[in-house]
Amino acid sequence: MTKIAAIQMVSSPDIERNLARARHWLGEARAQGAELAALPEYFCLMGRADTDKLAAAEAPGDGPIQRMLAESARELGLWIIGGTLPIRDGTGEKVRNSCCVFAPDGSLAARYDKIHLFRYDNGREHYDEGRVLEAGSEPVTVQAGAVRVALSVCYDLRFPELYRAGPPCELLSVPAAFTYTTGKAHWELLLRARAVENQAYVIAPAQGGQHENGRRTWGHTMIVDPWGEVLGCLPEGEGLVTATLDPARLAQVREQLPALQHRKL
Repeated sequence: MTKIAAIQMVSSPDIERNLARARHWLGEARAQGAELAALPEYFCLMGRADTDKLAAAEAPGDGPIQRMLAESARELGLWIIGGTLPIRDGTGEKVRNSCCVFAPDGSLAARYDKIHLFRYDNGREHYDEGRVLEAGSEPVTVQAGAVRVALSVCYDLRFPELYRAGPPCELLSVPAAFTYTTGKAHWELLLRARAVENQAYVIAPAQGGQHENGRRTWGHTMIVDPWGEVLGCLPEGEGLVTATLDPARLAQVREQLPALQHRKL
């Protein structure tokens, strides 16, 4: 049994304030018995412009955002899936949108760079992450204690092949900042589909509310079980949801309906 916590935030353009709020909720997760806690995408910065990520970007392994995550993991004795932060580790002027996982001793256990970059235009809302972000290229999984975790970020959720790139995992991680429009239409649907088709738990910490930069994110931070049942959901505002990852439940689902064994492609 592993207790997990998904943290929801409404991050601002103020990095220092965001880090303080993240540290607060990580502490609350540990106080509630969580062994693994996950932060949302861009927990550290929801800037007033996309280019704010460029100024805030850190070098790999160095900077206040990564230090906060490492120190929190060590002080709390907690596995932390650190949402995402901008890391300057490419070949040009753009940055990576990186999810860093820290072990309870404070060491970096894994880093995943978001592969699929979001673009959307309905005539009223316009987003194009490719203007400032450089896409990652490699799927990443990490052994977090007793749990093998597949890492992904937000828009990755729409690409089911990503979660089949390696051996089956017990937990799929999806830190996100879904727009209100796309989240209302597809967020829960996609999370439950990924849980069911991979017969895995899903932890989906989200940005959720009205941000100082004028953007509204969908929220609805969730934890979903391998049968597609929503174990916890926080619609909007700061907070967290917790659930217990039960290996017996996982084994039961995979044994009763051995879909993973029936794969042909």
